[in-house]
Amino acid sequence: MMLTEQPDGGYVPPSSFPPPLPYSDSTLFYFPTFLALAQADTYLNLLMSELPWQQRAIRIYGREVIQPRLTAWLGDRGAHYTYSNTRHEPEPWTATNEEIKTQLERHCRWRFNSVLANCYRDGDDSMGWHSDNEPELGASPVIASLSLGAVRRFVMRRKDDHRQKFEYELAHGSLLIMAGTTQKHWQHSLPKMRGVKGPRVNLTYRWICQHS
Repeated sequence: MMLTEQPDGGYVPPSSFPPPLPYSDSTLFYFPTFLALAQADTYLNLLMSELPWQQRAIRIYGREVIQPRLTAWLGDRGAHYTYSNTRHEPEPWTATNEEIKTQLERHCRWRFNSVLANCYRDGDDSMGWHSDNEPELGASPVIASLSLGAVRRFVMRRKDDHRQKFEYELAHGSLLIMAGTTQKHWQHSLPKMRGVKGPRVNLTYRWICQHS
């Protein structure tokens, strides 16, 4: 049954899902071939050309820095999102993003009302350590992360013990679902990767709880 909102800790994965990845205090599911290769190629080309990509300045530890990637925030009207001390107003859904959202909602049996898109133009673009734990996402957010394009390293570490760390190389057309208490206990990053020449687009679909 499709849910209309995210009750805290309320996500029950479909019975067709594989067992979650074996890391404590997390609920992670990885589907390496969620999209067929041809469909993934099509989506990558469409998203690169039709999304309103921007390279934003954000504030980190009191100073302004330029993000080492391009971003776009899309969603339902009123799905505002604040991170790195910056409030983001959603751009309207594109046909491609809505099509992908429908597929993910059917697969996850969960509803999404927004998506943060990141474009890593090559191996020099990156994402630092963080958790997706902003108040708008609720206590136990369900985040569906679709990867398109160049294969990149996705690294996770425990907040209370950085020695506990693991990583995956997220494939073109793959889907990673993060749910439960993952954001409470873990951080993730996408480090720079030498030798990567092509772009990677990552779409993280979410439910914004506090919107009007």
